[in-house]
Amino acid sequence: MTSVTAQSPSVRPSPSTVTVADVMRQSMTTVDQYDHVAAAAYLMKHAATSALMVVDTRSGRTMGIITERDVAETVADGKDVNEVRVHAAMTTRPAVIDATTSVRDAAKIMTSGHFRHLPVVGPDGLLGVVDINDVCQALIGEE
Repeated sequence: MTSVTAQSPSVRPSPSTVTVADVMRQSMTTVDQYDHVAAAAYLMKHAATSALMVVDTRSGRTMGIITERDVAETVADGKDVNEVRVHAAMTTRPAVIDATTSVRDAAKIMTSGHFRHLPVVGPDGLLGVVDINDVCQALIGEE
């Protein structure tokens, strides 16, 4: 298991000029695709996050995202979270956004797709992740 604690940005610009780059979390908690779903749930609890980026630790490649919803669906389907691997429960092709995307556009994407997390990508790959809390705080102007 690999874990990096997420950090919130300390300064936020006014809501009218905010981009995803201003509010995204650059440090992310990750989990290996071959770990059990129970390990992902444990990491989420202890990192105080509701999603983990899934990686292949052998190649270092980002494989997808696993969320609390994915864990809940695994349980609701009657599967044992101590036997199901993360790669079987994760979203393999999550919607992603560019760092220059406005927070308002990110909110629209999240609302229309019923997403609570959006990975942020750039030319070199994954830059961070933005969640619904980050977007809401930016839109209402809280720090």
